[in-house]
Amino acid sequence: MSVVFFMNNRNLKKNSRSVLSLFTIIIILIISSAELKAQSDTVAASVLNQDKMLRKIRIRDNGGSRFNLWYDDFSGHWAGVDFGFNLLANPDYSGYSSEFMKNELLRSNLTNINIFQQSIGLQKSRNTIGLVTGLGLQLQSYRLEKNTTIERLENGRIDPSILTFDQNQKSKLSVVSLTVPLLAEFQVPVKHYKNRAYVSGGLYGGLRLGSHTKIKYRAEGKKEKLKTPGHYSLHDFKYGFMLRTGYRRVNVFATYDLVPLFREEKGPKLTPVTFGITLISL
Repeated sequence: MSVVFFMNNRNLKKNSRSVLSLFTIIIILIISSAELKAQSDTVAASVLNQDKMLRKIRIRDNGGSRFNLWYDDFSGHWAGVDFGFNLLANPDYSGYSSEFMKNELLRSNLTNINIFQQSIGLQKSRNTIGLVTGLGLQLQSYRLEKNTTIERLENGRIDPSILTFDQNQKSKLSVVSLTVPLLAEFQVPVKHYKNRAYVSGGLYGGLRLGSHTKIKYRAEGKKEKLKTPGHYSLHDFKYGFMLRTGYRRVNVFATYDLVPLFREEKGPKLTPVTFGITLISL
């Protein structure tokens, strides 16, 4: 009887240890499973929120260099091809009997070929504010009344010249300049850090490379051109205000010159103004 009780007691202790070991293993498995699920949820949340991470996270190494998850350096908006119109504002024809430089706005066209751009970021951890400069070629034409052109007298004064070839005559003044801007640009990400509305403003300068008048007409049924290069008392150097703004593919610009079209007392006082759109952004 004593032997049987001893054996049963021994078996009971052995079974109790087995149950306790099994219970411990189950607890460990449950805890491990919960930890794996939590890690999986964290990874999934990180993948789903990559865009937010790119906006906020900045990683630095021990050497002090910075990797910016806003990606690239600041990039402004200048390089490309613009098309617009020329307007002569604030006219003052004192000393003249006619407003001979009154131009047809829709036919007085402007083309900017901005071939070089340099962007300078002004922020340490973002790329939404900076300076923009570059180099461009500006082609301007002022369409005058069809029977009017201009000529430069010996004293440098600009006078109108009336020419009548036929009813289809066309007359214009063309100016080619090299332009350099210096603009401060501000960008605002819209929904995604790469889609940005922007506005930039500042000064620009221009160096006149050449100018000429051109008359188109017909003689004996044939198309003829009379092109006359000349200085025309235009300023060799000009400067003024420039404003550019846009979002994605819609971009517009405007300029207001602080230098009149003609030199002082050599022609009517006229302020060149331009405005238009960007056809191609580079």
